[in-house]
Amino acid sequence: MRIVIAGGHGQIALRLERLLAGRGDEVAGIVRRPEQAGDLLAAGAEPVVCDLESASVEDVSRHMEGADAAVFAAGAGPGSGAERKDTVDRGAARLFADAAEAAGVRRFLVVSSMGTDREPPEGTDPVFAAYLRAKAAADTDIRSRAGLDWTILRPGRLTGDPGTGRVTLADATGRSEVPRDDVAATLMALLDEPATIGRTLELIGGDVPVVDAVRAVAVAQRG
Repeated sequence: MRIVIAGGHGQIALRLERLLAGRGDEVAGIVRRPEQAGDLLAAGAEPVVCDLESASVEDVSRHMEGADAAVFAAGAGPGSGAERKDTVDRGAARLFADAAEAAGVRRFLVVSSMGTDREPPEGTDPVFAAYLRAKAAADTDIRSRAGLDWTILRPGRLTGDPGTGRVTLADATGRSEVPRDDVAATLMALLDEPATIGRTLELIGGDVPVVDAVRAVAVAQRG
């Protein structure tokens, strides 16, 4: 497959690029800064410099032509304010989805977040609340698109611990943490399983091997 990943220099994206390239897929990662290109090349991915906060749909769709799937893994990141949470976590997701539709790329995965299915509780840090609202708006937009075969993945609290290869994947899992390694492995497995199309899934650490966890969700969907 050829897969295009938005937010190609992110911690989950770099892990996913290594996994996909390692099994022989062709991977392109969209990055904002040219100096990030070396890390993508080291991961086996083609770096594509394109700022999703200022690019047009036509700009982005050109980079997606001929792709089999797209993964939105971009985020404004730590230290950014509420305005950039909206322009990246919501606005760039919408742009990337528009570009995928324009390029005829149907398979579309989104790395979202837990807590986006409800209004942030009173007392939530204002910037984090803006992040959750931006992610929620992006998820709602993606789910409304008949032109995309989408799957939305909502991981728990991300850690840099080595992956275990074992997870809990379900419509609702409860709150816990999950290594970024295992998020990337789950995304790759989801790309391979069309029966997860149209699902919004939560992911935390667990006891079930990643491939089996994805297969179980797919079987439940077929049933």
